[in-house]
Amino acid sequence: MIDIEVPDELAGFQAKHNGDKGRDWIARLPGLLADRMEQWELRPEGPARNGMAAIVVPVVRAGGERAVLKLQILDEESEGEPAGLRAWNGNGAVLLLEEDEATGAMLLERLDPDRSLDDVEDATKALQILAELLARLVAVRAPEGIRRLDHIANAMLTQVPDALKALDGSARRVVDTGAGLIRELVTEPGDRLLHWDLHYENVLAGDREPWLAIDPNPLAGDPGFDLMPALDNRWDDITATGDVGRAVRARFDLMVEVLGLDRRRAAGWTYARVLQNTLWDLEDGEPGMNEVQLAIAEALAPYV
Repeated sequence: MIDIEVPDELAGFQAKHNGDKGRDWIARLPGLLADRMEQWELRPEGPARNGMAAIVVPVVRAGGERAVLKLQILDEESEGEPAGLRAWNGNGAVLLLEEDEATGAMLLERLDPDRSLDDVEDATKALQILAELLARLVAVRAPEGIRRLDHIANAMLTQVPDALKALDGSARRVVDTGAGLIRELVTEPGDRLLHWDLHYENVLAGDREPWLAIDPNPLAGDPGFDLMPALDNRWDDITATGDVGRAVRARFDLMVEVLGLDRRRAAGWTYARVLQNTLWDLEDGEPGMNEVQLAIAEALAPYV
């Protein structure tokens, strides 16, 4: 069995968000890793890394190829990742080398975990790279079986009445506006393969290409729904300009131009992301709308 100590933060997150299922997965994790190492003839090379939902071990295959072994609990967010990576087939995204459907384990192309797009100091250059990468990803039609944006959007609408009761002032108006936009847009939800979480730290440097996307939560839908992570990430770059609204619109306009999107539809789907993030925050016990989300909505108000 591979000698690995499960990180406390990973165990804590799984226990909090997945309960007994998460605790059981954590207990089985060393065995799951050992099984994949044996079945895929891998040997570890360097320390494991983890986020809140997954653990990644750098490995070497029997033929000498360097890769990473990724394990994460199977749930509605993670189960579509292999299908999405297969559809992209390395075009703008990390390459899937092997997968085990029963456990969700994946063997992936080795990228540089210490060099992300967040390290590119020039904010405009970083955003241009991300936008061009996103344009390549959403050029692919989503395969069958991937979660659909219309299902996500309609589920959000059922939570709006309770959210409106919990909010007031500008936040309440933004949620009400967002709900109205969703009702208008959801009749044409789109069929593109979305990443759903393409922020700067989910773009790593590689050998095959300078930059590649990792950790998608694949979704079938309109590309406008995929802009938010690049809008609210690296927020210090926004505030440093001294004009938050103008800086948000500059980011948004650059992405809309690179992806060739309709501005109003993209702004509407971005409002939907503000609503989604707010609903998640309220579920987690937050007292209201995050100020960054509110600032983005207010900045894009002229576009909707």
